[in-house]
Amino acid sequence: MAVHAHPDDESSKGAATTARYAAEGVEVLVVTCTGGERGDVLNPSFEVPAGHEFDSIEGRRAVRRLEMAAAADALGVRQTWLGFVDSGLPEGDPLPPLPEGCFALLPLEEASAPLVELVREFRPHVMTTYDPSGGYPHPDHIRCHEVAFEAYHAAADGDRYVVEGGAEPWAVSKLYYNHGFSMARMRAVHEAIEGAGLESPFGDWIESRAAREIPERTATTHVDVTGYFDRRDAALTAHASQIDPDGFFFAVPRDLEADVWPTEEFELADARVPTTTPEDDLFAGLRKES
Repeated sequence: MAVHAHPDDESSKGAATTARYAAEGVEVLVVTCTGGERGDVLNPSFEVPAGHEFDSIEGRRAVRRLEMAAAADALGVRQTWLGFVDSGLPEGDPLPPLPEGCFALLPLEEASAPLVELVREFRPHVMTTYDPSGGYPHPDHIRCHEVAFEAYHAAADGDRYVVEGGAEPWAVSKLYYNHGFSMARMRAVHEAIEGAGLESPFGDWIESRAAREIPERTATTHVDVTGYFDRRDAALTAHASQIDPDGFFFAVPRDLEADVWPTEEFELADARVPTTTPEDDLFAGLRKES
């Protein structure tokens, strides 16, 4: 189970890993906390699908649902919605208040309850989400971490989130945090691109992250996804309102990426089964001995 804040996050964070496991026969469920209703158009070539509009919360939600369905199909995964409303990314000094009723402002138990029930119904062995920082300081990403962390622990406790007729408690075996934009990866790819005589898209980003002194978390698990970059890219471009096909995500030659950094990284946050790190499989400690 991969828990994400908005539609498109599942395609930019751990997407090739979910595609790999799905292709290998693992049942993968992407959980999207919000509808992405407050996301801006980030693709200059985006055209609103016929019969839709993008000027209202409802219109954006409908378009983002179409995009999400196409992305899930590209990855070969199942996907479901928790049904909460995007909080938006506040900007300015001072920051404006978040919209009333949005995901980030809901009480933790109210926001976590549907995910707890979903964990008990789906019964995943592995859950992935964001680290406590959210990966970057979007209020929905931080709340997504909090909700997933709460659900991981609470779903196993029969005294919590009791629902009449609900599913039985379930203990997820392992919890991971995504490491989609690690500085180690960006530096390695940046140096390889410049070494090939090409212009790197990562220079300014590396400098800005270094200037903000963002701490680098330790990756414990490296999953080889060499053969699944194409599925990740197809999922990214499915989010046409958000992802520019001529933009940042596609500026790295795929053959160079496969040579320099053929893995996606995760941080093992908790395990209820014996395992040792480093790992090369999210299911390490769970697979039957052959």
